[in-house]
Amino acid sequence: MLGVGLTVVIVLGGGGYVAYRAVQNANTPPTPFSAEEFGKIASGDLNAPDPETDALKEAAVQAYKADELKKGRAGGSSKDFDWVEVKERGPGGNGFPPANFPPGSNPSPGSNKAAARGMLASFGFGADQWGCLESLWQKESGWNERAMNRYSGAYGIPQSLPGSKMASAGGDWQTNAVTQIKWGLGYIKGRYGTPCGAWGHSQARGWY
Repeated sequence: MLGVGLTVVIVLGGGGYVAYRAVQNANTPPTPFSAEEFGKIASGDLNAPDPETDALKEAAVQAYKADELKKGRAGGSSKDFDWVEVKERGPGGNGFPPANFPPGSNPSPGSNKAAARGMLASFGFGADQWGCLESLWQKESGWNERAMNRYSGAYGIPQSLPGSKMASAGGDWQTNAVTQIKWGLGYIKGRYGTPCGAWGHSQARGWY
């Protein structure tokens, strides 16, 4: 599960190139922020649709489905395959060097869920949104702050792509679950309005 190397999945039609891009992205450090991206950070506008990132998310889903199909044809069980790998170090990118996790610390999905539930109201979300958020991030990362998508390179509890986008919520985005949750709730509010809106999109498209 901790292996990084991936075989490029050939997908029929135009999706092949996009899937190849997704695998490349998972193994290539993100490029530095552009002046436009720094402007977005300054203005707080980080949640607008990004066609290139959305295409990578879509490709990651299709590549995962293709691997599941291949595994099924080979007689294996898709239940044994996970599209998320757990990182031993927080990834770098955009000027951030890789970060070591605090000594003795381990992911705690239960504590992470409790933190997120306690933050809902501060983002204007009612208690009725909790079920959608819990399901969404369970699907994305298992509520593990060290989770990275094998195909797209998305990172953290909310699966930010690239992970360094979460720096807008705090410089400790690589290792701090609360910082990741803060960014993720802001992203959901800015792009989908509510966790249930994001969960509905995820159910329909496989990503959010």
